This record gives sequence, C-alpha cells and structure tokens, in this order.
Amino acid sequence: MPRTSFDALLEAGAHFGHLKRKWNPNIAPFVFGEKNGIHIIDLNKTLAQIEEAASALKQVAKSGRTVLFVATKKQAKNIINEAVKDINMPCVTERWTGGMLTNFATIRRSVRKMADMNKMAADGSLETLSKKEKLQISRQRDKLAHHLGTIANMTRLPAAVFVVDITKEHIAISEARKLNIPTFAIVDTNSNPNLVDFAIPANDDSSTSIRIVVDTIVKAIKEGLEERKEAQVQNKLQQDDKKDNESSMDETAEAAPSMEANEDEEDENIDEVRAESKESENEQKGKKNFPKKPYRATK
Repeated sequence: MPRTSFDALLEAGAHFGHLKRKWNPNIAPFVFGEKNGIHIIDLNKTLAQIEEAASALKQVAKSGRTVLFVATKKQAKNIINEAVKDINMPCVTERWTGGMLTNFATIRRSVRKMADMNKMAADGSLETLSKKEKLQISRQRDKLAHHLGTIANMTRLPAAVFVVDITKEHIAISEARKLNIPTFAIVDTNSNPNLVDFAIPANDDSSTSIRIVVDTIVKAIKEGLEERKEAQVQNKLQQDDKKDNESSMDETAEAAPSMEANEDEEDENIDEVRAESKESENEQKGKKNFPKKPYRATK
C-alpha cells in the first residue's frame, strides 16, 4: 500500500488549518492545538485517515468500479486533471452542474447530444450547414465539453466520490449522500468531517498539501487497477489450462473405444489362431489313431 510520511505532510504544510474563529467544532478530534490564532491539524491522525481512505479506494478500483474526483477550486483543479490521467477516472474541475448525480439520466442525454455533435464534425456533415448554424453548434458543443469534462465517459453512477474542500463542493457531497455513494474528502478545520464517510483532515487551501494527499490516493487506486489486471490475466491462464485439460480428456475418451476395438480384434485373432491350432492337432491325432490296412503280399 503506497503511503506518505509525517515529515512529507509537515513539509507540505498539511497541518495548517483555518483561523480559530472560523473552525467547525466537529473537527475537534483532528485538531492538535492552536498557534498564533490558527488551528494545527494532528498529522498522525491525518496519516491514519489517508491510509484508511487509500485502502478503501484501492478495493473500489480493484473491483473495476469508478471513482469520481471533484475539485473546482483553482488550487486543486490542475492537480486533479493531471492525476486522473494515469488512472483513467472521471473528474469535475469546472462548475458542478446541479443534478450531475441525482439526475444522471438527463446528464447522459447531454453527453449523447455532445457525442452527436462530435460525430457531425468528424464525418463532415457539419460543413453542410449554414455559417450561423455551425457557429451555434460549435458553441454548444464547447459549452457541454467544458461543463461535463471527463464524466462524458461515465456510463453509470460512480462507486465513490473524492472531493477537495467539502465546503465548496457541498452540492456534490449532498447528491452523493442522497444516492448512498461513499464519499472521500480532504477536510479542513472550517468543515464538518461528519458529512463524508472518509474524512482526511488536512490543509485544503495549499496546492502542495492537496498534491501530496491526492498523489497518495491515486497511487493506491493505480495499485488496485494493476492487481485487477493481474487477476484477469491469471484467470485467463487458468481458463486456458482448463480448456486444454478438457480437450485432452475428450481426445483420450474418443481414443478409448478404438483401443478397446483393437484389443477385441486382437483377442478374436488369438482365439482364431488357437482354434486353428487345436484343429490341426486333432487332425494329427486322427491320422495317428487311424487303423493301418493289412499288408498283403503280391504274387
């Protein structure tokens, strides 16, 4: 399991929370103390929470299901866009469209509409339209691509949602909770960790802090995907071996009757030879026991 270290988190500034007056009392179990009016996060608890979240998301990836990443704040969007490329997971880094999860069927229609526009551009049918129509379609396609992002590739609801800053992404968290989708999030001291299933207490305003947490999570997901791939290869090899064994057993079963037939023929031949030999012996005995004619002297 990929893990980060206490020193790495400390160097990234993951321990810096918000001003004391802005804190959420529910974050108290994860607060180490206060310095200069700023809450300090307990990084030992951060490490434990990262490990728990990474382990759970690894299993999600290993089972072949999807993890949706949500991060629209400027400090996180580029980090998320880069990170998900390695694991081929969907992400939302622009404005969260209301109903993206709870009204997924409508979102899928928008995705199909965008796919049709892309097809028109690819096969040249877009060029047959007037200049005004082409401009309208191009603008609409760009708008859909901008808002939908990589969720255009999602064919079903995600198995988990990972969020950076639950205060900013409260709509995404709310929709996921309504659908009982497990939620994972980087939670700062101004947020309520009880709103998500797996809270990672850390500074969600620092790009270095966000990066170190996201990288650890992504590595765990990547590891789960690799284990899934290895398991699929092993299953295929086992199935091929099973087919080969069944094939060889079938060939043996087909060959068995012919071998039995050959054995029967050999037995019949042996019996015939024995019978002929016995007849020959009887003939020889008959000749020996046959009475000789009396000898008559010739005149």
